[in-house]
Amino acid sequence: MDVHDFDYELPPEAIAQAPAIERDAARLLLIDRGRGALEDHVFRELPDLLRPGDCVVVNDSRVIPARVLALDAGRRRIELLFVEPQAGGRWRALVRPGRRCRAETTLVVPGPVEAQLRIVAVEAEGPRIVERVGGTIEDLLARHGIPPLPPYIARHAEPTAADRERYQTVYAQPPGSVAAPTAGLHFTPALLDRMRARGIEVHALTLHVGPATFRPIKTRHVEDHVLAGERVIIPAGVADAVNAAREEGRRVVAVGTTTTRALESAAETNGQIRVRHGTADAYITPGYRFRAVDALVTNFHLPRSSLLVLVCALAGRELIFKAYQHALRAGYRFYSYGDATLIV
Repeated sequence: MDVHDFDYELPPEAIAQAPAIERDAARLLLIDRGRGALEDHVFRELPDLLRPGDCVVVNDSRVIPARVLALDAGRRRIELLFVEPQAGGRWRALVRPGRRCRAETTLVVPGPVEAQLRIVAVEAEGPRIVERVGGTIEDLLARHGIPPLPPYIARHAEPTAADRERYQTVYAQPPGSVAAPTAGLHFTPALLDRMRARGIEVHALTLHVGPATFRPIKTRHVEDHVLAGERVIIPAGVADAVNAAREEGRRVVAVGTTTTRALESAAETNGQIRVRHGTADAYITPGYRFRAVDALVTNFHLPRSSLLVLVCALAGRELIFKAYQHALRAGYRFYSYGDATLIV
């Protein structure tokens, strides 16, 4: 498949720069695969669009304040994105500009109490291994880190206090993601209570979202793209719930492409989900046979992204592009702070 088949034009004004005033007031486009139909809704209507007995699975990873601004020896600005802890208190980080951050480089994070960082090593693909001199990186992120808003949000370098709350799901628990599992941003405690009251199960796994998920596909053929694995935890209770739903003929509804990737990575060929503490490594492209997920709640995705490819694998490229064109004409808002879709 040619990557150009997953490209589309998006006017800049269609990119959401802020979330809806109320989380569940975002719009929701129902994409019905069986009928090939589209329906306009509001996200708070989701409980009525699902079925009693549906098994809904969310990703409860918490976004960490992963972006840190530092200075090199020449007092020039260096931006670090801390993506994953390593042994010995070190972290893997993406740095920009990388040419000024070779091994043994020392950086200073300014503030009332300065912090000092050292580049320990440069990995083959470009990430740096970083350690803090005289303290922990976890403390550094708590004191100096800012939410890692995506670059298409104009204020990404200077997030607001509101971003610290709204770029986080209401059910976020274990910290570890460098980007929000954005389909979950629309849920509220009251909405979750309404779902449970209708007999809809809600379960949580953890997939720590890494930066590779949102990178555009740069290979000519979609299949040649390499999608890095992400840390995942699927507890026994979640695996049992999903397996029970499948055995009883009830739908498994994934909230987000990250949840989809986690479940499909843990699924046997017969659809049974295994407990998993390790890596989610599935790369889902058209032609993939879904083994665990029957329906999907997800936002509108970037062109040429593995996420757009995934939703096309689930619903078909023709229907997804029909839905995206409808959304553009109808004024839906795209990307992380934008509106949502429900693919059934």
